[in-house]
Amino acid sequence: MSTELVLSAITLIGIAALVPCLMVLTKVLGPRSTGVIKNEAYESGVGPVIGAVDQKFSVKFYLLAILFLIFDLEAVFMYPWAVSVRELGWFGFFEMVVFMLLLLTGLIYILKKGVLNWR
Repeated sequence: MSTELVLSAITLIGIAALVPCLMVLTKVLGPRSTGVIKNEAYESGVGPVIGAVDQKFSVKFYLLAILFLIFDLEAVFMYPWAVSVRELGWFGFFEMVVFMLLLLTGLIYILKKGVLNWR
């Protein structure tokens, strides 16, 4: 057996042993707070509401969250490109230009649709 395989097996066994141990330690040593208020449902600063099914939320909240994810992932793709831009050469440069143009097109589209307008 190779050294890498043995080290990987030891690491996996260690993780498999550590996770249950930490879960038991948390249950034993962790704080215990019980009560009516502690067990009450609470979400986004709004307590439980009778007839919460009738409560309506604007779709703009969800659209903004999705847009944030899309443009946040843009940075995830741009960082490795910026690190290796010299190795990629002109091909990598033009690929990033196309990527940025697609993102700019999407941004112009959502601005024209008024997704970012809150009135």
